[in-house]
Amino acid sequence: MGNTRTAILTGGTAGIGAAIRRDLLKADYRVISLDLNPCAETHPALETIRIDLSDLDAVRRAAAGVAAQHKVTTLIHNAGVLRSAPIGEVKQDDLDFLMRLHVGALVVLGQAFIPAMREAGFGRIITVSTRAILGLETRTAYSASKAAQVGLTRTWALELGPAGITVNAIAPGPIITDQFRSVIPEGDPRNAAVAARLPVRRLGQPEDISRAVMFLADEQAGFITGQTWFICGGASLGAMSFN
Repeated sequence: MGNTRTAILTGGTAGIGAAIRRDLLKADYRVISLDLNPCAETHPALETIRIDLSDLDAVRRAAAGVAAQHKVTTLIHNAGVLRSAPIGEVKQDDLDFLMRLHVGALVVLGQAFIPAMREAGFGRIITVSTRAILGLETRTAYSASKAAQVGLTRTWALELGPAGITVNAIAPGPIITDQFRSVIPEGDPRNAAVAARLPVRRLGQPEDISRAVMFLADEQAGFITGQTWFICGGASLGAMSFN
């Protein structure tokens, strides 16, 4: 498929999304990044559309515009945010927001781009979920909406497999990003404590996730679908808290 491949990437400006963006560009993808924030990188094969991905009407309009101009065969839904609270303080607005962002936007984007994948007889849909789907204190809305992505992944894999489209999720463990730093700042002794509880004895880097995304996006990864890969340094092997 060469350099004609076009990938939609949500949340491509920073953190894990930035690592995925860089790797896609290195692999000669045309990358269309949907993100609320501007991207500092300029590249002839990169287009950034600034958009609030929780605004599903806006996502629908943007996706329709992209689909009219490009044959998108790779969709990577990476965008995500935390809205942390213990169960007694969970707000309905936060739950609704995260469901729109993590699940609703994915459905809208899938509906926009799956027709081109069907036409091509090839497609890759990858969602960046979280290890917190196994349970994590104060993450009611976050883990619930991210767990919904896994159910969607398995369902779409069944529906789309005959069309040559694979659908997979990746569940990162503790990865050093701005979001991670909002919970555990640099220099906080909890960094070393978290790393010490992981079998690999280190925190993850965004590139650890991007490598897995690129593997699943490859044309030769067509026998892997409906799976959730825990790229977590072994954090998924037991009940651990990272607060």
